[in-house]
Amino acid sequence: MTRSSIAAGLPVAVLTAQPLDGCLDYRAPDTGIAPGAYVEVPLGPRRVAGVVWGPGSGEWPVEKLRAIGRELDLPPMRAEMRAFLERAAAYTLTPLPAMLRLATRVPGLLDGAPMHRVLRPGGAPPARMTDARTRVMDALDAFDGQPVSAGELAEAAGVSGGVIRGLIDAGTIAEDAAPRDTPFARLDPDGPGLALTDSQAEAAAALRAKLVAGGYGTTLLQGVTGSGKTEVYLEAVAETLRAGRQALVLLPEIALTGEFLARVEARFGARPAEWHSGVTQSARRRCWRMVAEGNASLVIGARSALFLPFQDLGLIVVDEEHDNAYKQEDGVLYNARDMAVLRASLAGAHVVLASATPSLESWVNAESGKYDRLRLTARVGAARLPEMQAIDLRSQDMPAQSWLSPRLKAETAQRLEAGEQTLYFLNRRGFAPVTVCRACGHQLGCHQCDARLVEHRFLKRLMCHQCGETQPIPKACPNCGVEDRLAPVGPGVERLAEEAQAAFPDARLAVLSSDLFGSARALKERIAEIAEGGADIILGTQLVAKGHNFPLLTLVGVIDADLGLQGSDLRAAERTFQLVRQVAGRAGRAERPGLALVQTLQPEHPVIRAILSGEEEAFWRAEAAEREAYGMPPFGRMAGIVLSGPDVGQVFDLGNALVRHAGPLREIGAEVWGPAAAPIARVRGRHRVRVLVKAPKGAPLQEALRAWLAPVKLRGQLRMAVDIDPQSFL
Repeated sequence: MTRSSIAAGLPVAVLTAQPLDGCLDYRAPDTGIAPGAYVEVPLGPRRVAGVVWGPGSGEWPVEKLRAIGRELDLPPMRAEMRAFLERAAAYTLTPLPAMLRLATRVPGLLDGAPMHRVLRPGGAPPARMTDARTRVMDALDAFDGQPVSAGELAEAAGVSGGVIRGLIDAGTIAEDAAPRDTPFARLDPDGPGLALTDSQAEAAAALRAKLVAGGYGTTLLQGVTGSGKTEVYLEAVAETLRAGRQALVLLPEIALTGEFLARVEARFGARPAEWHSGVTQSARRRCWRMVAEGNASLVIGARSALFLPFQDLGLIVVDEEHDNAYKQEDGVLYNARDMAVLRASLAGAHVVLASATPSLESWVNAESGKYDRLRLTARVGAARLPEMQAIDLRSQDMPAQSWLSPRLKAETAQRLEAGEQTLYFLNRRGFAPVTVCRACGHQLGCHQCDARLVEHRFLKRLMCHQCGETQPIPKACPNCGVEDRLAPVGPGVERLAEEAQAAFPDARLAVLSSDLFGSARALKERIAEIAEGGADIILGTQLVAKGHNFPLLTLVGVIDADLGLQGSDLRAAERTFQLVRQVAGRAGRAERPGLALVQTLQPEHPVIRAILSGEEEAFWRAEAAEREAYGMPPFGRMAGIVLSGPDVGQVFDLGNALVRHAGPLREIGAEVWGPAAAPIARVRGRHRVRVLVKAPKGAPLQEALRAWLAPVKLRGQLRMAVDIDPQSFL
């Protein structure tokens, strides 16, 4: 071995993804070993994968150390990547093994077999085509050429392995031995792109200049909806590919990848690598290995793609950077937007944060000069920004249990007559958020959570949106036993669809809600159908606000603009502004003019006024001034501590003990609030208590939190989660 830096027989620190405190010492193999090498090591009776982190601690005699089993045939983890994992772990107060788990979450890491068996369509259909066999062939077609194993195909089709084997034996499905992981096709950076407007060309030239100059930097690409931000940052991707470096584009929603991949393929002549929960395990393994070998030059992915082992990362694009989906809310708690900036700073890469409605954090960083900013103020071509108007529901004559105002219905009728599309936006899944018994007043709730069960009439189920438990809709009240007195209260998107169908019986309706689609592929296919004119009225939750382009859509109706302004979330105003402006931006993206109607009971509210006026900079300045006055992020630091357990008394006892011994926090000028029951105080049978920490912006918050929490010994079923820069306070 020529690159060994730790000699044979010496102690070596190996980090595994197992839930341990940190690295374990092993004995280096006879050939020596280098930091970053992926290895197989014994751990108890098992053999697990790990990464050589450096020289061992020397706490144990070498002769007592177990030897490294073998070095895996993988490119070593770069020092930059190891530093990223260490810095991310330190920032989020996450154990380093848990961070490594994010970076090695790939099947077959220990499997060195160079070949595997993959399936593809074969010859003619079998003589007897059963329902199960039909499902298999449909599922195989849906994989769209991705390498798929027999097990994955059986799971996708909901059949046994015997059905797959029967189709292979019949020749209907072909089984091939193929290289386990093959390089991705080369992308042509000089392929034909769309013609750019003058403002797009100017922004693209500025980005290209930054990439040519090299080094780290972050640019906020702020452009109105429909201004062509994607084409601008694809020019930055092209420059990165031209320099022989790798690029990563993060998207907040899997459903966006279909249209985006088609644009990338048209621009660069081949499909890039994909990394998200919707791809097969075989495709994930191929992506991981090819990224590590430098044989995948562009990756389109979800937030976890940040932890792929890039060899030479030159560009990270965070599209719709304001989106809440970039915050991981369970397991390792991190914000992909912030982690993208960290990773780029260590890799000498450039970051592009793209949004029509940037997060306040990014806006403030651009205002202060920490980030560069490029603006696109007009839509591409003949498209114009939609006109925005309020519908004051206080002045509308609407019957009870109706949520479509006369004005909105009249405008919808005009669009139907003209062959144009209408979008109704309501950020509530299901049919109704509450089901109440009219005999006794009982509200149906989840027995595991402090949450009401939501009726999903299309699925004929009641569902808890906290733990995911479902149950059939009962005929009788579970509290009083009276039958036929359960009634839905309030609207969900399914109930809105029922009202829309009654008002427009001949219209073709499409409901876009994440719970109505069994797979990301099915959702992408439905969105593509709608874009081709396959629906007259679209009804959707926040899913529809995420960058979709429906050329025939000219009317957007925001059913309840006041919904997000309720509660005490410090980001309520920001999120409402972003969400309504984004969904309104779906209208009029082609040549036909667009109109957005905002239904509200408080048109005089400052946020509603800002939405209607389009004075975005004034809104951000006012929001920033208010946050700064109270020392709230991004002008202060916050951390959330969530304690949970089956015994509410024990959870509160732990919370009170923490607050009483908060000396390390008070030494840095931090305030400690709580303990208090979380707004959703019980989830999956576990009681939840929150403690909030607020500190000055420059305070060493993580260091103080470590000192504060170090003495805590969690006993029994008590659990504690630390959330740096919390986005949710539920």
